[in-house]
Amino acid sequence: MPLRRSPSRRIATAGRALALIAALGWTAGCGSGAAVRAPAPRSAVPSVNAAAPTGTGPSATAPGDHEVSFVVNGTTTYGTLHIPQGPTDAKLPAALLLPGSGPTDRNGNQPPQLMPDTLADLARLMGDDGIMTLRYDKYSTGQTGLGAYADHPGALDLDAFVQQAAAGYRFLAAQPGADPQKLLITGHSEGALIALEVDRDAAPAPAPAGLALLEPQDMRLLDLVTLQVDQQVDAAVSAGQLDSARAAALRTAVTNGVSEIRSGRPADTAGLPGPIAAVFQSLNGNLAFARTDDAVDPADLAAKVPPATKVMVTCGTADTQVPCSSTGPLADALKAAGTGGPGLVTLPDVDHLLQPAGSPPGTDTLAPAALQAVHAFDQLWH
Repeated sequence: MPLRRSPSRRIATAGRALALIAALGWTAGCGSGAAVRAPAPRSAVPSVNAAAPTGTGPSATAPGDHEVSFVVNGTTTYGTLHIPQGPTDAKLPAALLLPGSGPTDRNGNQPPQLMPDTLADLARLMGDDGIMTLRYDKYSTGQTGLGAYADHPGALDLDAFVQQAAAGYRFLAAQPGADPQKLLITGHSEGALIALEVDRDAAPAPAPAGLALLEPQDMRLLDLVTLQVDQQVDAAVSAGQLDSARAAALRTAVTNGVSEIRSGRPADTAGLPGPIAAVFQSLNGNLAFARTDDAVDPADLAAKVPPATKVMVTCGTADTQVPCSSTGPLADALKAAGTGGPGLVTLPDVDHLLQPAGSPPGTDTLAPAALQAVHAFDQLWH
């Protein structure tokens, strides 16, 4: 049985294991390995008890950043509502910003190690383009913390995060300055998967008019883990660091580990090299989240997006976490559903954090190609 670790220790261990974990880490990475809790029925998603922007009153439309909160499943979720400059009586396009997984806060950071400011930068960019935005600290991050799950963090599954995002979307839709015909969701990495989940059950708020899926999780979670490990093994073989027999044994061990987790058992990590063992140990410690995330195929969700929706999917050619080679089925499903453009947008030399390829740690600047793509998406709503 894996050792019990604190939430922060477990997530940090996973983050060091592979580049994948830093960007597609285990959002419920604070569990105790408890059995999977069945997701709550969609009809059971609670209504939102939304607090007004602090110090501005219930009908505030003043430009700037406002600290806000909303309540879902007994947890007060804290966030930032950004209202762009302009007439205070204008109805504005409004976008919910959703982060990638792991302990990623409202600004897109995992302090203190990873501070790219991805969502904060997107909020500034979209605000300059005249779009209201809401970003928030999801479970296990920032002011929100674990909330109602503090005593049983292992119960956090994908549906808990989806319900939290849906509550945020409804809070945003209820803002007096939000145009109900121009509600948007911008999701980065795993946030794109959650965006697709919220899109199919936004009621009683209007359905999103647009989705920006930025470097999205585009396949089942454990399939993506397998792809990542395969790439690392291939690189080791090419570099002469691993012979073909050992490579085959590692692939078999990964396949077996995936099968064990999908069947509800912890993966056997005996004999696996440290980095790969750490990946499965993290999954073992977060079975509820891992299994509920893995049960969802993003392409299946994409096939259900209403045809009137305008969707952008970005693919950075330097993204090693979600490579362009895996994005096809998701993009094809959206196209088959009849959604509008821009569709798939390739970003040359852009990495998973939407930064220029090879950016040193601590970089907090979006790549020009990413800025251009988001700006073009924003212009669809004016």
